[in-house]
Amino acid sequence: MEAKYVVILQCEIAHNRCSGFACTNAFYNKEGVFDRYTENTRYISFTCGGCCGKSVSAKLEHLSNKFRKKTDVNKDDVVIHLASCMTTDNYHYDRCPHIEYIKGIVEKRGFKQVVEGSYVSKNASRKREQGIYKDYLKIEE
Repeated sequence: MEAKYVVILQCEIAHNRCSGFACTNAFYNKEGVFDRYTENTRYISFTCGGCCGKSVSAKLEHLSNKFRKKTDVNKDDVVIHLASCMTTDNYHYDRCPHIEYIKGIVEKRGFKQVVEGSYVSKNASRKREQGIYKDYLKIEE
């Protein structure tokens, strides 16, 4: 996938406990869902702003304005990844109850490339296979 930017949108609550290292590291190592991006793809992450995720709209507007004023990047060059802390049942808690609302905001702001998932640990994958965590979607590691 030819993308100029990957934006990882993290859960605000999970971010209070998580530095985002695993997602960032997986991106730079081109692991799992990030293996499709080139070395030229840039990375940025921010949080949803907290439940219900309504501040995503303002953050994406700010990002769009920066892209327009300072780069040649348009919204079609950007892939938004809703982090696994939002999209899966995991160590932090179950899937975000506002996920469809947040996806709607992202799409309303004109970002059409939305991917559910980022880094997934082997431990979390094992717990999904054992039925300890619910399996909402299949994410390759």
